[in-house]
Amino acid sequence: MIIAGLTGGIGSGKTTVAGFFKEHGIPLYIADDAGKRLMRDSSKIREQIVSLLGQEAYSANEPDRKFIASRVFSDRELLSKLNNIIHPAVAEDFRSWTKNQTSAYVIYEAAILFETGGYKKCDLNILVTAPMELRMERLQKRDDSSIEEIQQRMSNQWSDEKKSELADFIINNVDLNTTKQQVAVIHAKILKTGKNS
Repeated sequence: MIIAGLTGGIGSGKTTVAGFFKEHGIPLYIADDAGKRLMRDSSKIREQIVSLLGQEAYSANEPDRKFIASRVFSDRELLSKLNNIIHPAVAEDFRSWTKNQTSAYVIYEAAILFETGGYKKCDLNILVTAPMELRMERLQKRDDSSIEEIQQRMSNQWSDEKKSELADFIINNVDLNTTKQQVAVIHAKILKTGKNS
């Protein structure tokens, strides 16, 4: 089975693109969702996060994402420590998940796939891009975040230029119809690659 990594900067529309692959019958593993689930459900991870960030990191047995974000996105060392707690657990969860998949390939969607080196565990990598103005507009609508908060989060991600050097495919996500067409072309190429291997 082929593992196709899917990534893109915040606001690029990678989750929308992942949904288009799902329309082709391809199973999706969304690393961010898995991380949230593991932060909520794993007592081991909860203990490590509370040890790192304090009791305020959880409220009513749920991770307080706003508090966590306020702490880690302005402190690269704390962010790195948090990632070192969550990423290995997500990687193990993904390995278990793939054992139950029977499709020709799966999509592993992760916001910081290249930054963490996770792309090396994928057979190929797809980068979703969009113009910065469009990304900012999407994020302000989606997250109700200030421009400063968005820029802080973006500063923890690599530029599209740097990511594109490692990508096997690049999807420019500006308009949904064109994006769907790009996904269909990539889907066909991956299926062809799978048959030839």
